[in-house]
Amino acid sequence: MDYVSALVPPVVMAVFFIGLIKVIVKTQGGANKAKEDAAVDAALAHAESARPAPRDVEG
Repeated sequence: MDYVSALVPPVVMAVFFIGLIKVIVKTQGGANKAKEDAAVDAALAHAESARPAPRDVEG
């Protein structure tokens, strides 16, 4: 009976992991894709604008 208690946690984790992968694959694209892309573009634009411009140093 010890083998059952040893196998239950990995099996449960595998089931949850497969479910997570299914959710991730299902949510790719579709109506949410435009919102996600816009959010990423806004974050990148904000990061680019916050970065100081490089200075030319003549030496």
